[in-house]
Amino acid sequence: MPQDTDTAPTQTSLSAIDWWRNAVIYQVYPRSFADGNGDGMGDLPGITSRIPYLQRLGVDAIWLSPFYSSPQNDGGYDVADYRDVDPRFGTLTDFDNMLAAAHEAHLRVIVDLVPNHTSSEHAWFQAALAAEPGSPERARYHFADVDPAKPDTPPNNWRSIFGGDAWSKTPDGKQWYLHLFDSTQPDLNWNNEEVHTEMESVLRFWLDRGVDGFRIDVAHGMVKAEGLPDAPDTGMEMLGTTLAPFFDQDGVHEIYRRWRPIVDSYPGDRIMVAEAWVDSAQRRALYLRSDEVHQAFNFDLLTAPFEAAQFRRSINEEIQSNSAVGAPCTWVLSNHDVQRPVTRYGDGQRGLDRARAALMLTLALPGVCYLYQGEELGLNEVLDIPGELRQDPTFHRTGGEQVGRDGCRVPLPWEKDGPSLGFGPGGSWLPQPAHWSASSVAAQSGAPDSTLELVRAALGLRATHPAQYVTWVETGQADLLAFTNGSLICVTNFGDQPAPFDGTVKLASSPVDDGLIPPNATAWMEL
Repeated sequence: MPQDTDTAPTQTSLSAIDWWRNAVIYQVYPRSFADGNGDGMGDLPGITSRIPYLQRLGVDAIWLSPFYSSPQNDGGYDVADYRDVDPRFGTLTDFDNMLAAAHEAHLRVIVDLVPNHTSSEHAWFQAALAAEPGSPERARYHFADVDPAKPDTPPNNWRSIFGGDAWSKTPDGKQWYLHLFDSTQPDLNWNNEEVHTEMESVLRFWLDRGVDGFRIDVAHGMVKAEGLPDAPDTGMEMLGTTLAPFFDQDGVHEIYRRWRPIVDSYPGDRIMVAEAWVDSAQRRALYLRSDEVHQAFNFDLLTAPFEAAQFRRSINEEIQSNSAVGAPCTWVLSNHDVQRPVTRYGDGQRGLDRARAALMLTLALPGVCYLYQGEELGLNEVLDIPGELRQDPTFHRTGGEQVGRDGCRVPLPWEKDGPSLGFGPGGSWLPQPAHWSASSVAAQSGAPDSTLELVRAALGLRATHPAQYVTWVETGQADLLAFTNGSLICVTNFGDQPAPFDGTVKLASSPVDDGLIPPNATAWMEL
């Protein structure tokens, strides 16, 4: 087959690199994974009980969203105590038991770290509210005096990512405090050395317990521009741009240069993963220099339409930028903050076909793949959650104008029937759609055409046929994207008509007949 001259740079051979360079990592959202005590909310014992499922799935590691002490105003990303487990999820002993079970199953465990902000119920912020303006306690956060001449005008025009102003007044009305997210999530002041010392201590606390690394929430957000100047634009559109004076500031890299030696001082290849929403692959690669973090999520495919040209462009840019700093690529199609791919790609059978195809494509790429819980089941976004049951602060801060992220956080279906489809012995904190019975683990296990069995087969084949590079294959068809990866040929038909491609199929997201790749399908073929 003729090969295109547009060839992505070659990645380092997988035979000689660390586990985190080619792993498949599964995100567990603890509230919605498995409920061990029947209170309707997932917990650590529930996760422990499902470790055999994750081992059977074939992933290499688990990433846990926050399980720390929290009032849960933002699904646990409002942390009140970084060194303890929220009673709704269990105890530190339950965490240790879960970690031991995962390690026994040869699964590594990465935990979330939330360094941009704390909960308003954190002891530090409560002490700040009790202290006077200008006090050391308030210096840990961003406070600003209320202007008597304009008492209702915040210090600048920054808007919360969740909607509304990014500033709220203290209870006494004398000062404003900054919160880029909910008003219950005040931003820490990373110009304060005490903040550095405290968060470094938190790192060591969990490393000492044996965790294998950290996913860093809002990794691009801790450092704000000097003087907190007005933003040129406001709201959600600023989430991934260097124009924002509160995101992707160069000073944030100094934080990771302090953290990297701490993580490296522990045995076992511990890692850091950055949630860095930035405006280019080149900016993202800056976080991946050898003295900073190990991985940074590439959200380009997550936000891209299901189009061959867009996927190809994003893949090329990621590989080229990351190769320049010797870092692995990190592919993501779904997580707890975005609409599930099945719905994003059109819902129904077409959306499911496209989600299966996109997942198989990413699993054929060199580097790291992240799976979000339920992605392996082909779950759709739940769009009809009643307003009174929604908990995402985005929904409430925008008066329902933005529905928020609850629809991708609905508890998983494990069984075909029962009050919570096997999620737990009781109900579930968000309602599950009845049709999820057919998408449950029990319904899909052993069913040869199911998404679950496709993912299990793909992960098994990926383990024995590791991707080493991407070399594009010229197909002469605009909707047909094909590449070799050193072990397999991956072909994806982004179009709505069958497309011819010669080869011996090893695995396909939809049946391949007579050398025709079906619409919205990916096939892996012998090299």
